[in-house]
Amino acid sequence: MKAIRLVALTVSVVLAAGCGAGADDTAAGSGQGYPVTVNNCGVDVSFDAAPQRIVLLKSAAVPYLHALGVMDRVTARAGQYPKDYYDAATLAELDRIPLLTDKTDTSGHLQISKEVVISQQPDLVLGEVDNLSRDTLAAVGIPLLEEPAMCQGSTTVPAFDDIYTQLETYGKVFGRTGEAATAVTALKERMTKIQAKAGAGSRRTAAVLYPTVGGGVTYAYGTASMAHPQLEAAGFTNAFADSKERVFEVTLEELLGRNPDVLILLYSDGDPKAVEAALTGLPGAEKLNAVRDGTVMTQLFNFTEPPTPLSIDGLESIVERFKAGT
Repeated sequence: MKAIRLVALTVSVVLAAGCGAGADDTAAGSGQGYPVTVNNCGVDVSFDAAPQRIVLLKSAAVPYLHALGVMDRVTARAGQYPKDYYDAATLAELDRIPLLTDKTDTSGHLQISKEVVISQQPDLVLGEVDNLSRDTLAAVGIPLLEEPAMCQGSTTVPAFDDIYTQLETYGKVFGRTGEAATAVTALKERMTKIQAKAGAGSRRTAAVLYPTVGGGVTYAYGTASMAHPQLEAAGFTNAFADSKERVFEVTLEELLGRNPDVLILLYSDGDPKAVEAALTGLPGAEKLNAVRDGTVMTQLFNFTEPPTPLSIDGLESIVERFKAGT
């Protein structure tokens, strides 16, 4: 496996000293518990000290960082951060962080240059984007971590346990293992309550889709996506459980053939009514059970994918809407 090291221990120590680190962070900066190595997307990523200058290129890590109390280490961010994802405290933390760009292409992928990111002098980048790879950043001594479910070529079936594991991983990287353990316990207790409310599984089927607003491809999510365990936890049978892919194109004809009882429509930003219309407005969509019965729900993308504490929020919303066990 490849290994990525920070440029030098002295750089990390200086950064830690210069960023108002607390007692725990000072200990981490002086080497206690470090070096730390984690495996990410098949690559060993090593840290000689707790990262102090983080650039966010995707929003998925935000709930983890907030739970660990390290959002003050994020010096810049890029991409979309819809307000509906966050509580007031997290929004206040995000508002403090300069936004480099929120420009995305038509498929919602961030467009940002290498030069802009490197100019921030980060000691960690969170989230890999199409035109700024891990290898590109490694060439200039900057480590990158991606959410495991978003690793290129991943076919691992995700689970809610992945959320707890990732929280523990971030706790290790940032020297906040105690905070991570406390947060994991709270999330597990919450999951128990949500699943009790969901009740036993029903015979109803459901599909998670990503329609293209304005016309174009509709995507569906199979067993390699977090949509699968989320539907199961809500008491549904995934209509695309026979697909081992994460996401794939689907035609209306195939949807009609499977005809799920419930549809969850994901979107990255914009008007949820337009997202629903992108599906229900397709010729023949009125024949779908979910459209006919009004069992169509829109949900922001990160409330399902990738596995994060927001996936638990999304599960709770689905259960509240459908009470799948009844």
